Amino acid sequence: MKTILAYGDSLTYGANPRQGGPRHAYEDRWPTALEKALGGKARVIAEGLGGRTTAADDWHAAADRNGARILPTLLESHSPLDMVIIMLGTNDLKPSVCGSALEASFGIRRLVHLVRGVSAGKGETPPQIIIVSPPLLCDGKNADMMGHFGGAAHGIAQSREFAGHYARRAEELGTGFFDASTVSVASPLDGVHLDATNTRAIGDGLAPLVSKILGL
Repeated sequence: MKTILAYGDSLTYGANPRQGGPRHAYEDRWPTALEKALGGKARVIAEGLGGRTTAADDWHAAADRNGARILPTLLESHSPLDMVIIMLGTNDLKPSVCGSALEASFGIRRLVHLVRGVSAGKGETPPQIIIVSPPLLCDGKNADMMGHFGGAAHGIAQSREFAGHYARRAEELGTGFFDASTVSVASPLDGVHLDATNTRAIGDGLAPLVSKILGL
C-alpha cells in the first residue's frame, strides 16, 4: 500500500466557513475523500493546520505556522512516503505575512526542495510531489476574515494568480500540478474556507492524477 502525506492549512484541516462552526467531519475532509477514491490502494495522512504558510512566520499565531520549518520533522515522522501533496499559500496572501501569490510560489519551491533534500540525506528514493494551487477567495460576509487578506479586492486578485505561478513552479521542478479552483469554490460565509461538499471535491478531483503518478 502506498503512503501519501497531505500537507496543508485550514482547508486540509477541514475548517468550517461558518464562524464558530465545528470542524468538518472526518469523512468530509479532502484527504479522507482522496483515500476513499483510491479504493484502498493508498493511505493518506492528513497534516493540516489553520494559518499555516509556505515558508513565512506569522507572529500572531500560537503554534508554529511556518510550513518550511515544520515540514522536515513531519517527513521524518511519517517516512517512508510515496507521495507528498502540498496545498499551501492562501495564508501567504495576508499582507502581514507575505501578501503575494508569486512569493507564495517561491515558498512552494522551498517546500519541494525540502522534501527532496530530506530523502537524499537518508539515501531514500524521494516521494512523488503534487503542487496544488488553492481555491480562489471570494467576497465573504466575515469582515475580520476579509481584513486578514487586506480586504476582499486584494485577496481575490492575488488568489487568481495562484494557478499560473504554481503551474510554472511545477514545470520548473518536475512535479505534478493540480488547480483546486477547477473543482472547489470558497464559501461566501467567510470568503476563504470551504463547505463540506467543496472540501470533498478536492480529494475526488485529485484522485485520477494521484493514481496516474503512483501507477495505482
